[in-house]
Amino acid sequence: MSRTSDHIEMKVPAKPEYVGVVRLTVSGIANRLGYSYDDIEDIKIAVAEACTNVVNHAYEDSADDQFMMVNCGVFEDRLELMVADKGGAVNLKDLKQGRGPITPDQPIDELKEGGLGLFLIETLMDKVEISGDSGVIIVMTKFLLRDGVELHDNGISEQITEQ
Repeated sequence: MSRTSDHIEMKVPAKPEYVGVVRLTVSGIANRLGYSYDDIEDIKIAVAEACTNVVNHAYEDSADDQFMMVNCGVFEDRLELMVADKGGAVNLKDLKQGRGPITPDQPIDELKEGGLGLFLIETLMDKVEISGDSGVIIVMTKFLLRDGVELHDNGISEQITEQ
């Protein structure tokens, strides 16, 4: 069982100009951990989508206390990212129902705004959990696969042996 070696927390205003700050920070953390270029790009897109959802959907009025919390749990074998807001309770069933997948023959004007971001996050990350009692909390996990270690369907890493 791996333990958290580091925990990074950020609280930033829920404004579009801070999404890039979060992306850059998470990219630096993933790079330090040794993720591949492609995995880092996937992580950056997923965290940017999660933050953009907060910016666009979490808060209705223009109060000064609109912010998002971003937590990074750094483990030996994975990176866990949490993006949360305090925008109020949300109906998770409605939120989850609006997401992909999409089909190639689906007209572009039938695509639901906002649903693609969540579908994209789930496609790019290995594990995604969403909760929404007093805002939305999304926890995204990307496993770190190193030196011939392959992740199996049960979520357990096993060493690959050449035969």
